[in-house]
Amino acid sequence: MGIAVAKELDDQDISLIFIEKDASKVETLKEQGYDVEIGDISEFETINALDMPSLEVAFILSSDGKANLKALAHIKNIKPDVYTVSRAIDQNNKDKLEAAGVDSAILPARAAANVIVQSVKRAASLKKARELKRCIEKMNGKKLAIVMHNNPDPDAMSGAMALSEIAKTVGVESEILYHGKIGHQENKAFVNLLDIDIERMEKYDLSEFSNIALFECAIPGMNNLVPSDTIINIVIDHHPINISEVKADFIDIQPDIGASATIMAMYLKELHINFSSELATALLYGIRVDTHEFKKNATQSDLEAAAFLYPLVDHDILSQIETPSMSTETLDIMGYAIQNRQVTGSYLISNVGLIRDRDALPQAADYLLNLEGVTTTIIYGLTENSIHVSGRSKDVRVNIGEIMREAFGEEHGGGHSTSAGAQIPLGVFSGTKDKQTLMKLAEEAVVKMLFDVMGMEEKEE
Repeated sequence: MGIAVAKELDDQDISLIFIEKDASKVETLKEQGYDVEIGDISEFETINALDMPSLEVAFILSSDGKANLKALAHIKNIKPDVYTVSRAIDQNNKDKLEAAGVDSAILPARAAANVIVQSVKRAASLKKARELKRCIEKMNGKKLAIVMHNNPDPDAMSGAMALSEIAKTVGVESEILYHGKIGHQENKAFVNLLDIDIERMEKYDLSEFSNIALFECAIPGMNNLVPSDTIINIVIDHHPINISEVKADFIDIQPDIGASATIMAMYLKELHINFSSELATALLYGIRVDTHEFKKNATQSDLEAAAFLYPLVDHDILSQIETPSMSTETLDIMGYAIQNRQVTGSYLISNVGLIRDRDALPQAADYLLNLEGVTTTIIYGLTENSIHVSGRSKDVRVNIGEIMREAFGEEHGGGHSTSAGAQIPLGVFSGTKDKQTLMKLAEEAVVKMLFDVMGMEEKEE
């Protein structure tokens, strides 16, 4: 165990010295280039002979529990501030070491068990990655359409890019398709700076594709333009959904993680696929955006994916994406959201009127969540064909995703407990020229549906 630790520390330019009482092992260690002293660590004279002023860390790793306890006592007696790590023989020995002041006591069996458990988790991840690869291989080179949800965000775009990269490794050509707008200024910078190759769905007839993948959406026709009777090959998402309604050859829906980009990053890792710094940058940014810089819905998997991607990222491009200029419309929408706010208790609802940039809504919802006394914000606006709603909450008693689903139906609303949205088609009213009347009707309908679900009465501030 001591040699294993020493080998791990070799590359870190740390000065090491071994103490070993077996003369034959001393010679072996010296042959390997280590500085070794012969002695018994349970004896005070052995420890006292060390250069204690320069000692910073002591690894006490013998297989003799009593000797380890004595060595710990000697070290703490001579230099109490030395950081100590000791091998424990059993739980009783571990308890004694901790009572004696060891900084870290390690049970090798338990440490090995933790590694094995992590291996089991990795096995599940690897199994899924291989299943996806086999699913794409069965496409026999026929073209794949990767369809993102309407008005895609960086999480959807980066994950779709990764899926396209995996398809390319097995000889399958793909097109990444979307409907709606990429309006948020950071999203526009994201697409432009990373030169992301995505196409509008309207340019294609889906019958041109032999295979279809849904990314960040799970059901044909729900938040995408895919006809409801379309046969789907692949579904990858992290949003809550009734899994019984999802039909595809390959399905990976993980609502417990913060971003779909996390799923794709781990696929790339498990499949040992070499990929560009642009893709790494896109995936890391997608994870950061969907987890609000790891402050909301972030899990251990999201952090592990970020750690894997970080060394591969182009940080200059990442910095440029994060600091784009704000559009005039976004500034106006922020102003309307503030001016038109209605506050009831800790809930804030605001109608920002006619909009072109729907991505300004979540920015306004995030900003107004900072208002004193407000724990839940809902901002909505009107486009040519739909009412768009964005909600945020920091109240642990409120699940804003459930509120959206109950108020507007699963086909139009949903999300997570802290962030959610909805898109309600105007239907026959979309051609109405009197937008002011339409806005008033939309306001009455949206507020009523939301307040009914939340069990509140409308009250203007």
